[in-house]
Amino acid sequence: MRFVNALAIALSMYSKIPAPAVDWNDKNMKYAMCFFPVVGVVTGLLQFGAGYALLTYTSCGKLLFAAVMTLIPVLVTGGIHLDGYADTIDALSSWGDREKKLEILKDPHTGAFAVIGLCAYFTAALALWSEADADMLPLAACMYPLSRALSGISVVSFPTAKNSGLLKTFHDGAHRLRVRIVLILWACADAVLMLGLGRRQGGAGVAAAGLMIAVALLTFLYYYRMSRKQFGGTTGDLAGYFLQVCELAMLAAVVIGWNL
Repeated sequence: MRFVNALAIALSMYSKIPAPAVDWNDKNMKYAMCFFPVVGVVTGLLQFGAGYALLTYTSCGKLLFAAVMTLIPVLVTGGIHLDGYADTIDALSSWGDREKKLEILKDPHTGAFAVIGLCAYFTAALALWSEADADMLPLAACMYPLSRALSGISVVSFPTAKNSGLLKTFHDGAHRLRVRIVLILWACADAVLMLGLGRRQGGAGVAAAGLMIAVALLTFLYYYRMSRKQFGGTTGDLAGYFLQVCELAMLAAVVIGWNL
């Protein structure tokens, strides 16, 4: 029962997927992060299904296809990770000291750089999806569980920048060693699946899958170094920032790798 409750907490916190209300107590929080990639699985399946249907059974143009693919993750998550991305862009663009950046992360107001960053993000996502075709969709769907597995690993592994906040709650409430192992297994399983799917598509698929995995790991390394240097550790906003950047980088890797 505690694993069902942990799943419900993960779904209710990180998505708009309906989930039963449960108590956020220590027992239920202990393994909640283990189920974070489940949101990615749902997102990937919806992306694959919608994308395949649009490209195979309709005569819609690339712009409509790209718009649908760009918006599906936002609808599934409710934009929670995009909020962290926008706040982080504001903080990094301030060029202030560590305390100033942390203050900006807590500020509920949206700054000009956040708006610019979101516009740039959606423009890039729209452009990349417009270059995708049906053969790329299985690989692209795999990027959502991987980004969440890596983000979850950071939550239970990286030092926290603040002594309070939602990420601190998940960090302290989790059984960190077991959760870390489960999330590493999630990441490894997803990487193996990506390589298997790529192999079925031939040389282009293998190149795209390998590039996606490499880009995800490099983005994770950048996130670790940036969060330590700029903020003294990670926060919920930074975890959301990483997830969005990682997914955009993997999407670019699919498109570029497929055309090498």
